[in-house]
Amino acid sequence: MKETTRRSFFKLSGTALCSSLCLNAVQASAASSSAPLTLGMASYTFRKFKLKDCLSMTKRLGLGKIAFKSFHLPLDASDSEILAVVQKVKDAGLELYGGGVIYMKDEAQVHQAFHYAQTADMKVIIGVPNHDLLDLVEEKVKETDIYLAIHNHGPGDKLYPSPESAFEKVKNRDARMGLCIDIGHTMRIGQDPTEEYKKFNERVFDIHIKDVTRATADGVTVEIGRGIIDIPNFLSTLSEHEYQGTVALEFEKDADDPLPGAAESIGYLKGVMAGLEWK
Repeated sequence: MKETTRRSFFKLSGTALCSSLCLNAVQASAASSSAPLTLGMASYTFRKFKLKDCLSMTKRLGLGKIAFKSFHLPLDASDSEILAVVQKVKDAGLELYGGGVIYMKDEAQVHQAFHYAQTADMKVIIGVPNHDLLDLVEEKVKETDIYLAIHNHGPGDKLYPSPESAFEKVKNRDARMGLCIDIGHTMRIGQDPTEEYKKFNERVFDIHIKDVTRATADGVTVEIGRGIIDIPNFLSTLSEHEYQGTVALEFEKDADDPLPGAAESIGYLKGVMAGLEWK
């Protein structure tokens, strides 16, 4: 091959390769931007960190939505304090979509929870109300139009150990009363999170996503993809059912240094979601 021909060949080959890579990048970006599922952060992940660091790390993970545990916005905060925190969230480029887990053990705590959420313009309370308070909770849901997503806590939880235990308490109530399925605790009670979601999907308003080591009470949180939960099947099922809520990472491991594990987990989830888009 003549030298000029060789140079032309490699030049054309390089151009073609560059074009192909750029096209793939654009297609991947388009797939990511139109992902059918929305990832978010449950701020319990950063429970040992100040609000500023919690927001900063959430942004570093490429997330846009967050639900606050009371570590980052106290339940007894004044209205002005709540509004100041909400502004900090907005300034960080995030949406404060919910609060929780919020326990409601008496009537005063129900009123406090809904006032707190309404002042912060939260769309959903991820809550654990005592059974005898559900009538009052239903009244507050109707009054405020704030959704209630009851969180299951697995083995040892006397109120709502499973998604079904929560569903049975709300199935005949206002349609804005439903579930936050914690898939780790669901697996720890020996139930398949995917099958539980299928059963109750019309009343599932929030997801706490994580992975665990065992389908027993002694199972513990690990980086997503390292445990036993079939995450691709779960996310595929959410997509097939056109789930509209947030899939919020609640990474309970490594409380003093959660960012590496949280980043690995979010990376895994985003990879699975990108794969769903190519189907």
